[in-house]
Amino acid sequence: MAPSTDLDTLPAFATLQALSHQVPDLTDPALLTPDRLQSLRSHSAGFDLFYATQRVDESILAALQALADQGGVIEQFLAMKKGAVMNRIEGWPSENRQVLHTACRDVFGAPHAPEATGQTEAELKKLADFLDDLDQGRLTNEQGQPFTDMIQVGIGGSDLGPRALYLALAAYSRQGRQIHFIANVDPDDGLAVLKGLDLSRTLVNVVSKSGTTLETLTNEELVKAAFIQAGLDPARHFLAVTGQGSPMDDPAKYLRSFYIYDYIGGRYSATSMVGGVMLGFALGAENFREILHGARDMDRAAEERESRRNVPLLLALLGIWNRNFLHRETLAILPYSQGLCRFTAHLQQCDMESNGKSCNRQGKPLFYQTGPVVWGEPGTNGQHAFYQLMHQGTAVIPAEFIGFRANQYDGDILVKKTTSQEKLTANLLAQSLALALGRQHDNPNRFFAGNRPNSLLMADRLTPYSMGALLALYEAKIVFQGFLWNINSFDQEGVQLGKILASRLLDHMAGQQEDAQYDGSGTDALGWALMQIAGLTKS
Repeated sequence: MAPSTDLDTLPAFATLQALSHQVPDLTDPALLTPDRLQSLRSHSAGFDLFYATQRVDESILAALQALADQGGVIEQFLAMKKGAVMNRIEGWPSENRQVLHTACRDVFGAPHAPEATGQTEAELKKLADFLDDLDQGRLTNEQGQPFTDMIQVGIGGSDLGPRALYLALAAYSRQGRQIHFIANVDPDDGLAVLKGLDLSRTLVNVVSKSGTTLETLTNEELVKAAFIQAGLDPARHFLAVTGQGSPMDDPAKYLRSFYIYDYIGGRYSATSMVGGVMLGFALGAENFREILHGARDMDRAAEERESRRNVPLLLALLGIWNRNFLHRETLAILPYSQGLCRFTAHLQQCDMESNGKSCNRQGKPLFYQTGPVVWGEPGTNGQHAFYQLMHQGTAVIPAEFIGFRANQYDGDILVKKTTSQEKLTANLLAQSLALALGRQHDNPNRFFAGNRPNSLLMADRLTPYSMGALLALYEAKIVFQGFLWNINSFDQEGVQLGKILASRLLDHMAGQQEDAQYDGSGTDALGWALMQIAGLTKS
């Protein structure tokens, strides 16, 4: 594995800095031509990447390739897949773990990390047996009826990725099966889901790797209370996905248990049992395996050293160009598919929790920018919301469009000689061109500056296979960028401080429950004062 080196020490960094003073102008009629559209395209595992609307030329692309080579990103990616300890900060206490989310789908041929893949296969067998027991009527409720609903209780990576995949693939759901999600510790989230459910025919999948996640355990108790009130035994309805040996690894409390291992980070866990149990229940075992198959194929495609034949790497390098050399602070991810309505939310966590770091892997401060702010909504809805700022605002916002040539469901309608899907894809292509080209106009209110960089990802249809490939594409892109920035993309210490301070405030709230005269000013004056100002004290 290549030694971890800061981005600005790589020779290609200086080359790219020089090139950033002579950036191609997308509004130049001689630049964005049919030939350029044809030549600036790449393909991996069913996805085409069109990037002629990025502000790059052959010199810039060659320097970006040199940056990837000098940073050893493919060597690091292969080392990660083979089990190197990547989740660490040299010389400082850290999680010090392997990073093997790719092993969750490395089950189609010779695996990179046999031991981890063996554990995955054992869990897949356990899941297959569970699903078969449901299908064959060996596992029913107390009245001998089949289970029709499942509630997924989890937060962060135990909610965002699995929820995004389920909503993306709802068209492939098995008849008579529905999924519901409870994540927010806001009681209204859980109570709204429980309202109207037939709990006697509902399974509850509680997901927490540590088995100690406060929001998840609180929501579990909220749901459990509803089952008990309905006269149902939670142990006959509740499932657990957790770390082996965690406080939740208790067969007396759960109908079935599945494991997630330390080497799988939460935001990279959708293809583990974190997503697998729920997706298997909703879509069936074969469709879940298709998700894994697509992800595995993209993982393999991401090993290609030539960036123009490696979509995840190329997308990562274009992102580095926009972030570090064109100094763009945000990234809009804009799927033109209603099924992907929560995919950008998942990528917000996957990207911003991974690469929102300001020290390198040696614990030293960085003097260049790392992860962008990631945001977005599906098109065409977004066009009627925030695209105004993207086209004519003072901020230049790079965009990554995602689209499909055909829709998921059978059936469409012809209106004014075109189908709804054709209207969707026409808008997708038009927005990419409009951001790049802009429009000259004497009226300043109708002037579009253009030169707004963007890329377009397209596949034939949103299927379990292509969804798995898309998920793995973005996971690899994020990892590649972290390698180049020389940061640890696999820990999340930034979420800990808020938890520590919240626990102090909860101690005050618990103190008030026990003693009407409780005064917390002696132990935490600032927190207690804020509670008083917010109207949350009883005295």
